[in-house]
Amino acid sequence: MDTQAKIKETVTSNPVVLYMKGSPKFPQCGFSNLATQILDACEAQYIAVDVLQDPDVREGIKQYANWPTIPQLYVKGEFVGGSDIIKAMYDSGELQTLIAGIK
Repeated sequence: MDTQAKIKETVTSNPVVLYMKGSPKFPQCGFSNLATQILDACEAQYIAVDVLQDPDVREGIKQYANWPTIPQLYVKGEFVGGSDIIKAMYDSGELQTLIAGIK
């Protein structure tokens, strides 16, 4: 299975997926840390994919969403955005509503 197919399978078979640097317990960048804190505040059940473990996924996820930065959040197979968008959605209450619709 090629990288794009693997990414598509991951984002479509899990309700909430965060592609990040590091893990939720040990994020390797401030933006990934912010994203996990916000998802935890929303009490989201999510799958975290550490892009530092696989260079193909690290580059492939940028192509998949046509988005140059990591972290990247996907909800129900749809790209939501990076840490700035996640924070803005959280601040407005939109992210909580989106996540609550999954539980």
